[in-house]
Amino acid sequence: MDLQEQLKKLFPDHEPANEPEETAVENHELFIQKEPVICKYEKRKGKPITIIEGYEGSDEDFKVLAKEIKTKLSVGGTFKDGAIIIQGDYRDKIMNILTTKGFKTKRVGG
Repeated sequence: MDLQEQLKKLFPDHEPANEPEETAVENHELFIQKEPVICKYEKRKGKPITIIEGYEGSDEDFKVLAKEIKTKLSVGGTFKDGAIIIQGDYRDKIMNILTTKGFKTKRVGG
């Protein structure tokens, strides 16, 4: 008995959708600026964090970049007040990701 049959027994009135789910990944073009993006290290409440700031494009582009960085590094983080805050010290990896995308980076702090 496969999963579909089990689900039909549990939910006899349910009609499955024939449409495939949309899992399209947007190829979003980011604004590449001439000024370097600042990648700095801080400790807040004893925990290390990496802050990326200085992006001159739109906030939506910066949010897309934040999500991509968090996904590639498999870490937590947030976008707040025009800066990406990543949990942990990942300056080198983040700088490599940004340079492969065409950004200039500047390392600041410790």
